[in-house]
Amino acid sequence: MAEMDSLLSRFAAIVGDNNALSEPDDISPYLAEPRDLFHGRAAMVLRPGTTAEVAAILKLASETGTPVVPQGGNTGLVGGQIPDRAGRAVIVSLSRMNAIREIDVASRTATVEAGVVLQRLQEAADEAGLLFPLSLGAQGSCQIGGNLSSNAGGTGALVHGSARDLCLGLEVVLPTGEVLDDLRKLKKDNTGYDLKNLFVGAEGTLGIITAAVVKLVPKPRGRELAWIGLENPKAALELFGRAQERAGAALTAFELAGRNALEFVLRHRDGAADPLASRHPWYVLAEISSGRSPEDARTLMEEILGDGLERGLLADAALAQSLAQQAAFWHLREEMSWAQKPEGASIKHDISVPVAAIPDFIEKAGEAVAHVSAEARVVCFGHMGDGNLHYNVSQPVGAERDSFLALYRDMNDAVHAVVRAFEGSFSAEHGIGSMKRDELARTAPPVALDLMRRVKTAFDPAGIMNPGKVI
Repeated sequence: MAEMDSLLSRFAAIVGDNNALSEPDDISPYLAEPRDLFHGRAAMVLRPGTTAEVAAILKLASETGTPVVPQGGNTGLVGGQIPDRAGRAVIVSLSRMNAIREIDVASRTATVEAGVVLQRLQEAADEAGLLFPLSLGAQGSCQIGGNLSSNAGGTGALVHGSARDLCLGLEVVLPTGEVLDDLRKLKKDNTGYDLKNLFVGAEGTLGIITAAVVKLVPKPRGRELAWIGLENPKAALELFGRAQERAGAALTAFELAGRNALEFVLRHRDGAADPLASRHPWYVLAEISSGRSPEDARTLMEEILGDGLERGLLADAALAQSLAQQAAFWHLREEMSWAQKPEGASIKHDISVPVAAIPDFIEKAGEAVAHVSAEARVVCFGHMGDGNLHYNVSQPVGAERDSFLALYRDMNDAVHAVVRAFEGSFSAEHGIGSMKRDELARTAPPVALDLMRRVKTAFDPAGIMNPGKVI
């Protein structure tokens, strides 16, 4: 015990006593995640303020074999940011490293520290007349380091890609305490291996991202948003194809949602209102962003909706008439994850399949769910434009939470079997963390797993970085 106290004192000395938390009430917010599925224990939470402090922490951790769990805004949904139950780990919170070091308007880049909250970066880009296009439901609290570590996706991925596609350079502290300074703004660079992409999506298992250079894009001059009611996903798929043909990259969002997803939001979120006069089985939230003018965006959207009506692809649609109404439409979509909680237990799947396979996947997955639990309620919504669906299953009305959650493995296996049948992925944007580690081990090609383990060993020979996660 005395030896452990001495070690913790050494860690605390690096960041100062005020930034080394060890009291239970102080560290408890760092030990659970939004879904309340993973709970851990930690010896201490360290809040470094500089890259040099992070380097000193990891150097000491490697020398002493102390497990380290990096944590950003603690919004991850697969347990990747939560320590195990052993209580030996130190959590390294990047929240104090929150400087926006530079907005380079000419290069259209931002250099930011890992603890910068996503929404703050969006606002800083907006003030500079630019746009940072990564957009997530948790953007008011998630941090850039966590976004990169999990390769976050979100609603802007249709045109701009995921976090990896928006990253030009990184500053990373390796488990040994060495610092990889690769904060370059280059959009073309073929000098050897692309090391930064090993850390993006690695969920803190190879090192700690402390800063990044990210891409900014021109801010649209016109934006139109439509809430569309449809009969089925097949109609949505055809509408998406025709919208892309007409609008190209100006189609910046195409979100699909089933009625249950909207119903839960209307039931549990104050101020939520159905944009359409009647109920529909499926909905699309479509966005057009024009670099020319508001009139151009409006014309494009009206052409898409008119074509869809003529072809019988949509039953009804509402165009947002103001910025407030646009925000209200997006609010309906963004609240779909959280609105499931009051409905009881939910078994969640973050999957992707080829875009063309989405209607067939939804049909087959529904059949698979019914075999596991006939009365379970499918809550399907997501980014149809890039093939990523949040295919969630809420407990039957009146069911016991624990009895439904006992079906977790069976339900996962059933849905993911359908995903594999369509050559899809069981982790599209949330990562692996603790939740999906065993499934990755069961289903990934053996050569791929072996390569991942070799990379992990090469970067983290002491095995201190986020143990128990990913592999």
